[in-house]
Amino acid sequence: MVVMRNGYGYGGGHWGLGILMMLALLAFLGALVWIIVLLLGHRRSHGDPRPAPPLGRAPDSDPGPVRILDERLARGEIGEEEYRRIRALLTGKDPEGGPP
Repeated sequence: MVVMRNGYGYGGGHWGLGILMMLALLAFLGALVWIIVLLLGHRRSHGDPRPAPPLGRAPDSDPGPVRILDERLARGEIGEEEYRRIRALLTGKDPEGGPP
């Protein structure tokens, strides 16, 4: 025969421990989130705040007009004839490869 105590079944009535365990779990999860945010914020606060440059380019290097022209050709913004004409103007060479 099961003895009922205080009408809560098998010796229930320990609300205090349940609430204490939930509070402890919330405190633990809050501390964990706080530590992660603190570490990520600490990592971002050191060094150069600017975004990293694209691969293959130095952070403070000027790409130069010829490189920009090469990129425009690669993106299809200009045709080959216009590319050759502008490159000749920039480099001071004849479009066919000889001196001007």
